[in-house]
Amino acid sequence: MCVHNRYMSDFQSLLGIEIDDAEIDEVLTEMGMGVLSMSAEGVPYGVPLSFGYDGDDRLYFVFLDASTELRKERYAEQGDTASFTTFDVDPDGSWRSVIVAGSLDRITIDEWDTAREAMADNAYQSNLFSTYEIQENTNVWALTIEERSGRAVGQQ
Repeated sequence: MCVHNRYMSDFQSLLGIEIDDAEIDEVLTEMGMGVLSMSAEGVPYGVPLSFGYDGDDRLYFVFLDASTELRKERYAEQGDTASFTTFDVDPDGSWRSVIVAGSLDRITIDEWDTAREAMADNAYQSNLFSTYEIQENTNVWALTIEERSGRAVGQQ
């Protein structure tokens, strides 16, 4: 084995293996936190957020923000596509990660029950959402998953 191939082999093990749709669903169901990435006018913006997963093709986010800047909303409204990354790292160094991408849209009031249920099931600190009441101007967003991928290293 030449030196180049040996290093590539070592590096390849760090990249992990692709995981299937069932494991992607498992990661999205078990993790309650990740990073939502959006872009507006060529400027990227990533924000850590808690999320709910409906078990099928949608992630839900509540933009709780006390600032008057409304940066998340501005980026969400201006971008065509958003991506979301979540991951799980064990103390032994094994990990799994999932990246999904799709359109990001503000939900309507009639979608609130579905969104709240998804967030109650797996969002980080989901107890915050049980008391959050929907208003005329909802600040709940749904990412409709159009692409999904996942990788794992050292997971059984």
